[in-house]
This record gives sequence, C-alpha cells and structure tokens, in this order.
Amino acid sequence: MNKQQAEKEIHQLRALIQQYNHDYFVLDAPQVSDAEYDRTMCQLLDLEDAYPELVTPDSPSQRVGAEPVGAFEKVAHRVPMLSLSNAFDEGELRDFDRRVRQGVEGDVTYVCELKIDGLAVSLTYEDGQFVRGATRGDGTTGEDITSNLRTIRSLPLKLKEPTTIEVRGEAFMPHKSFLALNQAREARDEEPFANPRNAAAGSLRQLDPKIAASRNLDVFLYAVGEWEEETLASHSERLETIQALGLKTNPEWKKCATIDDVIDYVNHWTVERPNLNYEIDGIVIKVDRLDQQEALGFTAKSPRWAIAYKFPAEEAITTLTDIELSVGRTGVITPTAILEPVKVAGTTVQRASLHNADFIDEKDIRLGDTVAIKKAGDIIPEVVRVITEKRPDNAERYAMPEHCPDCGSDLVHLEEEVALRCINPDCPAQLQEGLIHFVSRDAMNIDGLGEKVVGQLFREKLVQTISDIYRLEKPALLELERMGEKSASNLIQAIDQSRSNSLEKLIFGLGIRFIGSKAAKTLAAHFKTIDALAHATYDDLIAVDEIGEKMADSVVRYFSEPHVDELIKDLHALGVNMTFKGREPSTSVSDSPFTDKTVVLTGKLEHFTRKELKDTIEAMGGSVTGSVSKNTDIVIAGEAAGSKYNKAVELDIDIWDEARLQEALNA
Repeated sequence: MNKQQAEKEIHQLRALIQQYNHDYFVLDAPQVSDAEYDRTMCQLLDLEDAYPELVTPDSPSQRVGAEPVGAFEKVAHRVPMLSLSNAFDEGELRDFDRRVRQGVEGDVTYVCELKIDGLAVSLTYEDGQFVRGATRGDGTTGEDITSNLRTIRSLPLKLKEPTTIEVRGEAFMPHKSFLALNQAREARDEEPFANPRNAAAGSLRQLDPKIAASRNLDVFLYAVGEWEEETLASHSERLETIQALGLKTNPEWKKCATIDDVIDYVNHWTVERPNLNYEIDGIVIKVDRLDQQEALGFTAKSPRWAIAYKFPAEEAITTLTDIELSVGRTGVITPTAILEPVKVAGTTVQRASLHNADFIDEKDIRLGDTVAIKKAGDIIPEVVRVITEKRPDNAERYAMPEHCPDCGSDLVHLEEEVALRCINPDCPAQLQEGLIHFVSRDAMNIDGLGEKVVGQLFREKLVQTISDIYRLEKPALLELERMGEKSASNLIQAIDQSRSNSLEKLIFGLGIRFIGSKAAKTLAAHFKTIDALAHATYDDLIAVDEIGEKMADSVVRYFSEPHVDELIKDLHALGVNMTFKGREPSTSVSDSPFTDKTVVLTGKLEHFTRKELKDTIEAMGGSVTGSVSKNTDIVIAGEAAGSKYNKAVELDIDIWDEARLQEALNA
C-alpha cells in the first residue's frame, strides 16, 4: 500500500469509527460488536503508525494523545457563562411565567430540560474541528481542559458540518462509571468519591488526560455561546441543530405551551429521576423564542428568560450520638452534631451543623435524639428537627461548656453575639485556624499549604506564627511524613511567589475581624501601603466608602496591638510585599437598585446563600457590610433576623424582605 492508498483508507476508517462512536455513545444504539470496533481501531492505529505524517488532531486515535500538563491555562469566555436564578416551588414558577408574559409580546412557549448535576463546560469548534474546551470557572474566566474533554467519546472531535461554533453543556459521570470508579478506588484503599458530580469535576481537573480517559465520562450539550452563522429562531431549533451536527443533547427535553405543562414536566421528573443513569438536581425552563429571550434580557447575574427549578432537599432520619465543639480563628465556638452515618442526596453524612447554642436550645436537641437532617442548598448538612416521640427517657438537655475545649480559657459572650468565644490570643486552635486562613485561596493563596499540611507543620512546631511560613526551608520539610522532594520544592516555590502578592491579599490574610476580601481590597486601594493603613485613625477609616463603624473600629484595634507591629516588621524583613498593586475597584453600575448602596444581610434567607447574594449585590454596584450603621442604605432580613433588624428599625433604614429582594433582582 502506498501513501495515497493509506490516506484514503485512513479517511474511511476514521469515518467508520466516528459513526460507531456516535451510535454507541450518543444514540445508545451500537451497530457493531466490541470485537469489530476494536479490529477497526487497530487497523487505523497500524496505518497511522506506518504513516505518522497523516495523523490529524481529529483522528479517533488522538483522544488520549496529550502529555500531562503542569497547570491549566486560563480561558476568557467572550460571552459570559451566567448562572440561573432558582425556583423552589410551583408558586415561584408561576411568578416566573407572569414576569415573562409581562415582558414580551405574543404567545410564550417554554423548553424544559433536565438539569444535569455535573461540571459546566464550553466547547469551541473551528471549521468543524474541536479546538478548545474550558470549564465555566467564575462565568467570565475558566480553565483550559481541552485534553481531558477530548477523552469523552460522546464528544465529537469533528462536527458533521465545517461550522465555527461555541457550544455549552454539562460533563458528567454516569452511575455505572461512578460505581466502577469507587469500587476500583476502594480496592486500592483510596477514599471513594462522595458523589458523581465530585467525581466528574475531579476527573476533568486531572493534569494527566489518561486518568480522565479511564473515568468514562459523558456530556450533554444544551446551549450556544457564539455562532456567527446562526439563522435559527428558537432554542428548540438550536437543540435539534446541534444534535444534527453530531453533538449529544439530552433526549428528555420537551416544548411546553403553558406553565401548567411545565409544572407537569417538573412533577413527572421529580418522581422519575431515580430511574435515570445520571444525576439531576432540577429542571431548567427556558423561553423558546430567541427574539423573546433578547427582549427579556439579563440581570447582572442571570438571564430573565430562564430559571432553574431545584428539587426539594432530601431528608434523612438518623441518631445524634454526640456534639463536638470546634474553635474558629476568631475564637468562636461552633457545635457540630456527630451522627450515625446516613445517606443524604447521594453522599454519606456523619456530621451536621448546629450553628450555636441558641439553635440547640430552640430545637431542643439532646444527645441520643433521633433527628431529621437535610443538606441546605444540597451542600451543607444541617439538623432540621428532632423526632421527640423517639427520644430516650434519660435524654438530658445539652449545656455549652464554660471553658475553651482546646486551651481551657474562660469562654465569653461578647455584646450582640449569640456565639460563645475564646478570647485567649495564644489559643492553639485559633493560631492554627489563623494560619489556615492566611494561606487560603482568597488570602495569600499558597498552593500546597492545605489544612492537613498546616496542621502537620503546627504540630511539629515548624510553623507557630504567620512569619514562620516565610522561614521554612526545604530540608525541614523533607523530614515530614509524606513530604517528598517534589512536594517540598513546589511548596517552597509557592511560598516565595506569595511574597509578591498585592496588599489586599495580605490584609485579608491577617484575619482582621469584619474585614472580608472585598473590604480588604477597598482598604488596600485607598491607603496603598500597610504602613498608611496601620496609622489610619477611626475617622480616616470611616470616611472610606464601604467601610462601616465596626470595620473601622476593628482595624484600629488590630493595629494597636504591639504584636501586630512586630508581625508587620517581620513580614517586611522576610520580603513580603506591603503595597497595593491592583486597580481600584469599580462600583459603577448605573441602572442597578444597589448602585452605590451599602447593604447588610441578616437572618436566614430561603432562596440564597450569603456568599451568592453578596456576590450578586457587589456585581450590581453595591457593597455588603457586616454591621448596621447610619451609613447603611438597605437591610435585607430573612427569618429569625435579630439585633441588626432592630437597629435598622431604630435608625429608620430601609428594610427589605426576600420578596422585595427578588423583585429588585428581577427588575
């Protein structure tokens, strides 16, 4: 066979294998036996070995051809990958329908799709060739995981048409793959993955594509990011067209003419979801017509033409066997329920949050109680209620301790706080938690210094203070258990890199009470140097936009401590940067109800996490602070709002409930 004949044969074999893959992995309808598939693949590999110059990136042989990478490169999304607002019941779905119909002209048709519980990804094809795959990341910037996505056999390396398009979807791990993976990990005495979503995300973030390939992932595509050639008029046509291009869409999507049809679809899959071969955590509802989507537009965070219905949180019944206390970096004592292991929403739960003493008293939680637990937002396990009819006769009320469980110091209640607090500055638990905070991602971001390594360094007395981190040397690290040559070198390098961080990273890392990452950046941008901040007066600080009274007082108190002055001098001598290197934060969002507003969150919110809502408000030009003062513009109050609510009433500050908040976000 000459080269020309080989090239023709290679093209035929590739087309055949691509069709076999499509039949098997996309249509779930294999047309040939495994033996025939393997024989065809071997023919292709033999020819490509003989004529390596004929190997192309879209060849089926190249799905696992890449070498391991050192790190994932960043990818900017030209069209942001926004998240969706949530609905939790029928009433909220009907509210969504009402808002949509008020915002557009003509009849409205919806498309309902299963909300796959995996990892959101973006795929870019140029002239039909798969050239790049990225994670969602923060919505504007993700990570390049092209080599790992190429290993997913349902993802075509070449489309059926030579079009240039960016499509979005969800990579996931089917139940069968998940069970096989965990069985293999347990056989190797490795920790099994908690759920398929974690397993999929972990697989796609492996630096070696061969590991991702072994995990047998899958993907469903459901949206178009960019497509210059598009002439379609509806989302349903998009789904049909991208499927015709060879991309895999979820077959369970459905057009619905009314909101009643949508609710019927939701109710059907609420019951039927256990029968699927993959995890779903809700239903996505989208306005079908693209011109109506354009008319409805977007809020700062999400489209107004789509919403995600979230399935009710799954509850489980178990026994509370003990209450464990932990000491945070600010000395707060947090109780945690120790439970008989129980499966909740796909993971085994043995611990659940009890928040504080008031929470325990309010629910009358006792040792030995039978309790119902659920995952708040499907993430954090918490005790919902006590099943008192199953309570043991000898169950006694739980009393919080009077002394710190770690250092034995007296515990105190500070003014306006529910929590008990250890105020011993030398408490070992607080010192260790402070170190963990200092090296964390939003602070100094020292890769390789995780919680376990910090604990090991602390126990070995190699690191007792923040400054000690910058005195670490490689020989000392190599003495540690499970610390090899490469790990030690990488850790020393990461520590050195952190010396040049911009000032806001250091300010946040110092753990000043009430100063979060946003406030740290505000202070760094305003004062420019740590010395200027350390010498700022209360009046200097309160004059800074977004810095409230408690924050200002906390900063002044922090820098008045003699040991802090010594710490700053020490860090400076060790080469840690003390100046602001970034741009000043922008707060101009002209059409937002939160523009230039100072907002305080209090109480338990039903539809938002604190971080999610804080990020949304800040993206809309507002600032979120922790204390109510005369500078506060809005207080958003959820259930069980306490002293902040009372102070807002006293100061005649505008108070919003969650309904008013949602109106503002959807305006």
